[in-house]
Amino acid sequence: MKFLYDNLFVIIFIANMLLSLIIVFRERKQTAQTWAWLLVLMFIPVLGFILYVFLGRGISKDKIFDMKMQAKIGMNAEIESEKQALLRGLFPHPPTGEVDSKQLIYMLTLFESSLYTTNNEVRLYTDGREKFDGLIDDIRQAKDHIHMEYYIYRGDTLGKEIRQELINAVKRGVKVRLLLDAWGSTQVNMKFFEELKKMGGEIAFFFPLFVPYLNPRINYRNHRKIVVIDGKIGYTGGFNVGNEYLGEVEKFGYWRDNHLRIHGEAVYSLQNRFLMDWNSQHREELSYDDAYFPPIQSDGKYAVQVVTSGPDSEHEQIKMTYLKMISIAKKEILIQTPYYIPDASIHEALKLALLSGVKVRMQIPNKPDHMLVYWATYSFSAELLEYGAIIETYEHGFIHAKTMIIDGGIVSVGSANIDVRSFRLDFEVNTILYDQKFSEEVRNAFYEDSKLSKLLTEEIYRDRGLFIKLKEGLARLISPLL
Repeated sequence: MKFLYDNLFVIIFIANMLLSLIIVFRERKQTAQTWAWLLVLMFIPVLGFILYVFLGRGISKDKIFDMKMQAKIGMNAEIESEKQALLRGLFPHPPTGEVDSKQLIYMLTLFESSLYTTNNEVRLYTDGREKFDGLIDDIRQAKDHIHMEYYIYRGDTLGKEIRQELINAVKRGVKVRLLLDAWGSTQVNMKFFEELKKMGGEIAFFFPLFVPYLNPRINYRNHRKIVVIDGKIGYTGGFNVGNEYLGEVEKFGYWRDNHLRIHGEAVYSLQNRFLMDWNSQHREELSYDDAYFPPIQSDGKYAVQVVTSGPDSEHEQIKMTYLKMISIAKKEILIQTPYYIPDASIHEALKLALLSGVKVRMQIPNKPDHMLVYWATYSFSAELLEYGAIIETYEHGFIHAKTMIIDGGIVSVGSANIDVRSFRLDFEVNTILYDQKFSEEVRNAFYEDSKLSKLLTEEIYRDRGLFIKLKEGLARLISPLL
């Protein structure tokens, strides 16, 4: 028996060594993430191995998306035309006030192939009930198709309400496609959508869980929120489908978020993203159809670019966008994020901005929805206090908005938090708006939230208890894995 145990120990040791070599030399993870996994494997070898299989393995973009599919779907010709116009200096400059947007537009157009459009009507929603009332009204007006993609879809009152509206749309002859993240939407299944499917609606789960809660790809989640109606109207932002997003769950109270309704050619980018995500989960792929990209008559004047990123990306597009916005700010950076667990580049960029005289004001929640994530957020944001940042904790409920505004001229609203998970592990979508008037609207909403927030001072932070310090230390230690 002792011989068996000794051999088992040797096998585990060798397996751990091999896995460690794979992590260091093959997967080429970030240094902090590499060390975190090596420590896990060293101190809890068997459990660590299991955790790595489910949470640590990288995925190949070739196994997720055929990137050439984008050409089949549309927009490549428009993007190439914009690139040429930009290089020749024929690009329109948006009304962003004193902030110079040229470099950001250049980066997103040339290197991210993000379509730049200037004819968009955009409405900002900060309240969940108003957002879903607007969405339901547009669903009722749909004539050709409804494409819907959410991270979380719950089988509660709101989930049933949206389901019935989709059923009604299918009965009118509207084509409905619903794509949900398998991990985020574990409360619903095909049985929940049985009537919708029977009527002709199509439902798919992103990275489906073959066994509930167990899947080697569960660490990679589709965190995007996209709705496209008739190829002309788009919704995107932070709200998912569930009663908590209406402020009806006692644990969170009022749910404060940002979401956009877009009518204009920026919808083409949302449509393209949805079709690529849909095709990634199907053998019978959707190809280009004029109905998906119809001519859009819009009186809007807002300039917009849509940016997406994920573990399939060549580099972290949304993180690069945040970094560029921080670097070009001259006066003010306003940030709302439920999770602030930055990598070194974002954290240092904000410190550098503060040292350069740029005002940085950040709002974070006053309560956790994920405990360790909350304490890591509290610790990292408080670290900016000594550099002069203004940190506020939102006291009116739970703030879930993912917003960055620079110099009152450029604003980012989307699904991506300022954390390692959003930058490297989750599939995200953000909308960048170049307009002084719209930025001012979002900025005013930010300062209304300030009235419902409490100032975090260095004195308050220093006086935190020993138990909180221990929780912060643990959270920061494993922050590369959160």
